[in-house]
Amino acid sequence: MSVPAESLSAQQFLRFDAVKEFTGLSRSTVDRLIKSGDFPPPKRIGRRAVAWLSSDLARWQADRVSARDMAEAA
Repeated sequence: MSVPAESLSAQQFLRFDAVKEFTGLSRSTVDRLIKSGDFPPPKRIGRRAVAWLSSDLARWQADRVSARDMAEAA
């Protein structure tokens, strides 16, 4: 499932496959980053289902780009 970057501006629930495609991160990396507080946690959308908010992922991506740009400028 491909998730175009422009579609992430509208609020959507994204399941893990879409998160993986958007970030390029594996499940174990996402889990590790969530545990360390460096990745947005999923939201419960049902009794046995979770998803990420597209706005949380867009903010995470923007923060990563900003951190990279600041590191390169230093």
